[in-house]
Amino acid sequence: MAGGTKKPDFESSLGELEQIVEQLEQGDLSLEQSLAAFEQGVKLTNLCQDALSKAEQKVQILLANQLEPLDTNILDTDDA
Repeated sequence: MAGGTKKPDFESSLGELEQIVEQLEQGDLSLEQSLAAFEQGVKLTNLCQDALSKAEQKVQILLANQLEPLDTNILDTDDA
């Protein structure tokens, strides 16, 4: 794969999204710049939501594939 086609990771996407929000909140951008920043923000939001959704699915799979339920009796310290 070419180096430019790699998807950014969640943390870098979130960081870039935060920068875009700051730029938009400052109000110093032209209309065209604001629209371009907003469009990039939407793309980054979708990437972040997709990454979070995939992580949630992995967690659900891991929890569903547990071989044994959690043994709550381990916490009992009845010495009597």
